Formats: sequence, structure tokens, C-alpha cells
Amino acid sequence: MKTILHSADRRGHVSFGWLDSHHSFSFGNYYDPEKVHFGMLRVLNDDIITGGSGFGTHPHDNMEIVSIPLKGAIEHKDSTGTHAVINENDVQIMSAGTGIKHSEYNHYKDKTTNFLQIWIIPKKRNIAPRYDQKTFNPQDRLDKFQTVVAPDDPNAVWINQDAWFSLGKFQNDFSTSYLLKKPTNGVYAFVIDGNVTINGQSLFKRDAIGIWDIDKIDITANTNAEILLIEVPMH
Repeated sequence: MKTILHSADRRGHVSFGWLDSHHSFSFGNYYDPEKVHFGMLRVLNDDIITGGSGFGTHPHDNMEIVSIPLKGAIEHKDSTGTHAVINENDVQIMSAGTGIKHSEYNHYKDKTTNFLQIWIIPKKRNIAPRYDQKTFNPQDRLDKFQTVVAPDDPNAVWINQDAWFSLGKFQNDFSTSYLLKKPTNGVYAFVIDGNVTINGQSLFKRDAIGIWDIDKIDITANTNAEILLIEVPMH
């Protein structure tokens, strides 16, 4: 088993007034040679956007971009003609492929929105750009993991990679295990809220741990807690 610990207070941070963002990996002006990626996981940004603000139209290519609102809603427009609102309990994915332009704004004028923006390096390059979005029942992740992104699950949003995203909300003292889908994959566990122990390591809100060379991870909630697991190829 190999592990890497990313504590919440060691993340990169930028504040532009309208945007307050913490970066788990090197991004923009934040660079840490030890935090460039975790396998095929390239970006995990924890963004807080003030009312009515957002990211103007900008391009991407050859990246799988996942958005998970934790609070509020994001309004999305892109060059494929898609115009959608991503709410809490929604998960959105955009395969940038050969190239796409999009904008993301806080849907609300009078309250902040907090969402996770996650980039995964794709399995196949230069595919046709595509968009997918689904709403998930939060009751289906109580004391268990709910798969929200997968290459092989029709109930999840599809991703152009052998990667799986799972959300779980656990009650205090609940314990469970997560079995990896592929032996060559690793898992990046990001604590959205609460305090948990994963394979003996205590983690608090916004802490993360990457684990690989293992077939499962063991999780215990020390308080009521919410976790995002991102399983990705390591090579």
C-alpha cells in the first residue's frame, strides 16, 4: 500500500473577490511539484463564487471535467449549444475532446455557490465534445457509496476514462469498505465534511488522502461525515 496525504490547510488558495478557490493540485498561479496530479486525476478545485459572478467563456480540450455543486447552483453554457443549470445533488460532466468553449456562472444573484470542479485526463484523446448531467437521490448514499461517475454504469454520468466517482454520507461510528474496480487504479478520498478514519489515517473537513497498490480501503466515520471517492488509473 502506498499513500499520500493532502491536508486542507496545505491546498493552494486564490481569492479574487468574486471567487474564493482552494486547489488540491497545481493550477493557475499555484504550483507545487509534489501536487501536479494523482494518477489521471489532474485538478480538484473547491470553488466559492459570489452571487451573479462566474467564469466567462473559455476553451478546453482533451479533458474530462466534472462539476459537483455542494451548495447553490451553476449555470452552464457551451459551444455545443448546451445551456443548463447544475443544482445540488446534480453531477455534470463535459468531455472537452477536440475542443469546447464554455462559461460557468453562479445561477443566483443573491447567494454564494460552492462547487467542486474536477479534471480527469481522458482515456481516448480527440473524441467529439459531449455533455452529460444527472440528478442523484441523496438518500441513496446514506451509509453507503453512490456511484455518480463511471464508464460502465447507466445510472451514472459517463466518463471517457476507467474512473469512478462515489459519494457517501455516513453516520457517526459507521464503518464500511470500498473495493477498487481495477487493481492498477488508486483512490483519492476527499472529505467534504466531518471527521473520518481511512486505513488508519484521521481526516477532517477538506482533507484528502490518495491510496494505491491496494485492493480496498477501510473507512470509519468518527462524526457524521460526507466523502467523495475518486478512483482513477495511476498510469
